[in-house]
Amino acid sequence: MPNNQIIIYEGVDGAPSIEVKLENESVWLSQAKIAELFGVQRPAITKHLKNIFECGELEEISVSSNLEHTANDGKIYKTKFYNLDAIISVGYRVNSVLATSFRQWATARLREYIVKGFTMRNMVQVTPTRKWVSSQLLRLHEKMRLR
Repeated sequence: MPNNQIIIYEGVDGAPSIEVKLENESVWLSQAKIAELFGVQRPAITKHLKNIFECGELEEISVSSNLEHTANDGKIYKTKFYNLDAIISVGYRVNSVLATSFRQWATARLREYIVKGFTMRNMVQVTPTRKWVSSQLLRLHEKMRLR
C-alpha cells in the first residue's frame, strides 16, 4: 500500500467515521483521533499511552512518529501520530462502549485466526501435498485479506 494515503472508515451503529493515515505499512492516528475512535476524551488517551510506555509494554520511539497533516485551516502541521500497535494497546485499556466493542471484535478476529491456523496445521499433517497446501494457504490468505 502506498505511503501517505488517507482512508476514511465509516462508522456503523453510532460509531464515528475515522480518517486514518497509512504510512510505512501501518495505520496512524493522532491522540485526538484515537479518542474519537474509542469514544473518550483526549486526556484519557494521553494517560493510557503514558502508562503503556512507562510499564515497557511498547517503546514510544517504535510506535509514534511526527507526521505532517493538513488542518481545517488549510495549513500543514506536524503532529504526533501513533501506529496500530499503540492503538490496539490503548483499545485494551480504555473503558468505553466503543472500546468494549473493539475488544470483542479484536478477540473474535484473533480467535478465528488461531483456530484457522491450528486447523490448517492439522490438515497439512493429514494431507501434505504441496499443491493442496498452496491452494489452501492462498484461499485462507484471500479470506483474511477481504475482512
